Amino acid sequence: MHWTLWLYLPALFLLLLSTATLARTKGGLLSLLLLALSAWWLIDQLSGDGINSATLYHLRSDMEGAGVGDFKGYIAAFLVLVLLSLSPLLLARVRRFRLPRHGGALSAGFVALLVAATLGSPLYGDARRLYQQMKPVDYSLVAPEYAVPAQPLARPKNIVWIYGESLERTYLDETAFPGLMPNLRRLADEALDVRDVAQADGSGWTIAGLVSSMCGVPLTTAQGDENSMGRMGHFLPEAFCLGDYLKQQGYSNHYMGGANGQFAAKADFLASHGFDDIRDLAWFKQQRIASRHFSNWGIHDDVLLERAFDRFLELSRAGQPFMLTALTMDTHHPAGHLPVACKGTRYPSPHGDIGLLKALKCSDRLISRLVDRIRASAYADDTLVVVASDHLAMPNDLSSVLENLHRENLLLFLGKDIAPRQLTAEAGTTLDSGATLLHLLDPALDAIGFGRSLLATPRPASASVAALKSDPSDYARYRAFARSLWLGDQTRMLRLDDDEVLVGVQKVQPPVLLEYDAQWALESVYLENTSRKFDEADPRHRLAYVDRCTAFEDGSADGDWCALLVDSDQGMRLYRDAQLRRGIAIDAPLEPLHGPRPSVRQSRMISRQAQHTRPGQYVLELYASQRPARAFWVEAVSSQRKVVVAQQWVQPDRDGRIRLPLGVDEEIDDLEIRAWLSHAEKLAVDSYALLPAARGRPRS
Repeated sequence: MHWTLWLYLPALFLLLLSTATLARTKGGLLSLLLLALSAWWLIDQLSGDGINSATLYHLRSDMEGAGVGDFKGYIAAFLVLVLLSLSPLLLARVRRFRLPRHGGALSAGFVALLVAATLGSPLYGDARRLYQQMKPVDYSLVAPEYAVPAQPLARPKNIVWIYGESLERTYLDETAFPGLMPNLRRLADEALDVRDVAQADGSGWTIAGLVSSMCGVPLTTAQGDENSMGRMGHFLPEAFCLGDYLKQQGYSNHYMGGANGQFAAKADFLASHGFDDIRDLAWFKQQRIASRHFSNWGIHDDVLLERAFDRFLELSRAGQPFMLTALTMDTHHPAGHLPVACKGTRYPSPHGDIGLLKALKCSDRLISRLVDRIRASAYADDTLVVVASDHLAMPNDLSSVLENLHRENLLLFLGKDIAPRQLTAEAGTTLDSGATLLHLLDPALDAIGFGRSLLATPRPASASVAALKSDPSDYARYRAFARSLWLGDQTRMLRLDDDEVLVGVQKVQPPVLLEYDAQWALESVYLENTSRKFDEADPRHRLAYVDRCTAFEDGSADGDWCALLVDSDQGMRLYRDAQLRRGIAIDAPLEPLHGPRPSVRQSRMISRQAQHTRPGQYVLELYASQRPARAFWVEAVSSQRKVVVAQQWVQPDRDGRIRLPLGVDEEIDDLEIRAWLSHAEKLAVDSYALLPAARGRPRS
């Protein structure tokens, strides 16, 4: 955090103690600032760069599979900071040292200093940076640079691409880490060793490293928050990546990784871009491997790389060209992991007895052993091996050492026809890795996406060149183009396809709110808090809201879908299910709206979890201590099959009781109880019970 913040905070505490005027309000405001700074500290420890695009991505994607246990020290420290952040609320009650006069002036000084502290904090700096990155940018100037290779490969070769988790080339520095990675240093001497490979924004975490190196584009959070992976049908459907091209050339693509493929949507990305076989944590668990071979993140690297060699032999014998991608895990920040095969590993270091150094030394041995076995096999002449870091290391137990060194990604190419040499990349980043691989397979191919071969001379203008400039405006165009790859350009038509909304080339699960600017360009797509976003949207924009008709109509009692369109001229039109399935034009004329713009409802869970329910007649009874002033919809729905079992327009009685008759014709495994409310309406259900209608005895 900026040093001025450490001056502001003590002054704020003194001003809080100096007068009783608005003491509780000031204590609450200071606590909110401290809580926000505590959250920023935790995120910064995980990302190494405060709240950045990686933070937004992971908040909006599936977090299942994250090795939370590795960060328990950070989490414990964060909880301590949370408790300390609440101290102003207690200090506001302290009456000693209060000045009898000047309460108004001191309170005004407190507010002014609080604003200054907020503006001087990293929270404000990160917010400005993200705003600059996410604001609409005209990318038409760089769109012609986007390359989609199509010509046949002159010399198809098998490819084994080994990504080392956070295994940057900086660890090969003999001055800082003598003898740490002798085997990878030996391989570097025998390889095309590309030096000074930098990290462009949007490439600095694992899934982003895969996307940047294989697709030649930075990974962005797309318009609004449509990067909620569980609700998107396809991962970057408009991108053309290495897996897509190789599949066109007759290759089969295979992935092996020890972590959960659902974490950060790695499996979705691979499946969307040409990979035929994805073996992740779930696959390894099915192999009945002993528990000692698993860490918080997944399978250890000794087992992973052993199975990767077996898979290499199997694929080589089959005779079809292939790309086998392996992603290690044991060098993950902050402390790494040591697999069974490396339990005796030691590394004496002046930096201390650091577990990550042992994990790095182990990774050096395991990765080099796999490469050596491939090169010694009968299939070596037909195989090109890539050893690369997925991204630079995030904050870890060696950060204090790394921050004083020249940071660079690892990128080695080894093969029969690749002469050993060291190549210094001129304005190169991981965006160029896939293009360089294609160039080695066929000199006529030197580009994919915005990636350009690092072997090409002179160096062409590219996204990497723009990313490494001090002025971020040029690179913003490349990011904006990459953002458009989620949906495509043809977004003025909406169509319902099998209960999903087709927006451009993307399928999205409703509810979804689309916001278009005055030129009909899709500015934002919202998948979370959609009813609130609808009310808060720019009144100058046209909005398209797709959800169950219950969201818009008091008289709706079915499971059909509807789309509500409204615009700045107070026009409105409601399209029903049949029209949506045929397709509707966003820019079609609307009907005049008399009165205020309607407020839409959104479904909220009442039941704590889905429950198994047998056939029969029931009465659902709810008791709500807090409830809307007007009537609203309550429904019972089978969530997996999206079938509405019962729905009723209800008005709670004076005691807050709601009764809903419920007939179940067949057994339901996932019955949920929901209410349809606007974002401003409150409903607090104290208890609920599903009672058999005949006997009145609780069923569950």
